[in-house]
Amino acid sequence: MTGADPGKLTLMGRFNFYSSTYLGGVARFYARVHRRLYTRFGGTRFATLFGDPVFELTVPGRKSGEPRPVMLMLVRSGDDLLVCGSNGGNPGVPNWWKNLLATDKAWVRIGRESFPVTYRVVTDSAEYDAHWRTLAATYPHFDTYRALSPRQFPIAVLSRA
Repeated sequence: MTGADPGKLTLMGRFNFYSSTYLGGVARFYARVHRRLYTRFGGTRFATLFGDPVFELTVPGRKSGEPRPVMLMLVRSGDDLLVCGSNGGNPGVPNWWKNLLATDKAWVRIGRESFPVTYRVVTDSAEYDAHWRTLAATYPHFDTYRALSPRQFPIAVLSRA
């Protein structure tokens, strides 16, 4: 732990951290089932994860070139979306992040609406801090992941193409 007050860490954040770090196969299975149900119902159901809104990001696999969809927390910043490569606090960077960095093509699905997006990785520290506050205000478990993980999580801004 990075010295955060253990009393401020969320129980769900701790659970997600534990799941992603020690039960990777179970966490990936749940994520696949959730995404398939979201797709099956056309984005009208399973649009939340434990009560928090989610969306589907699809990027081509960096090796296969096949579409690789993933469900992420829905965090808006004006007309843009913010994505964080937290991987539930897992020490490793998520594969979807590696795939995103390897391509210039990505698509978002929010409910019934789908559209292409461009992205840019946040590198400025002041902008990073501002976006982190938005991420954590929308989904407080990000602060727990940050407190339990040894790495800094990358942030990207997705904009409609």
